[in-house]
Amino acid sequence: MKNNLIVRREKLNLTQKDVADAAGLITQAYQRYEYGTRVPSVEIALKIAKALDCTVEDLFELEEND
Repeated sequence: MKNNLIVRREKLNLTQKDVADAAGLITQAYQRYEYGTRVPSVEIALKIAKALDCTVEDLFELEEND
C-alpha cells in the first residue's frame, strides 16, 4: 500500500510527533506507518487522516498488482 503521509505532513509543516500526538499514537508507531513498514487499521487510518485534516483516500492508495 502506497501512502502520502510524508507529503501531507510536510505540507502542513508538522513533525511526526505532532501527528502522532494528534492521532493518539506513540511517535514510533506513526513512523512505521509513514515509512510503510506497517499498514494502519481502519480506525488508526481515520485518526491519522483527522490529524492531517484530510480523508483516508487522500493518504493511502492501493498498489496495482502486475
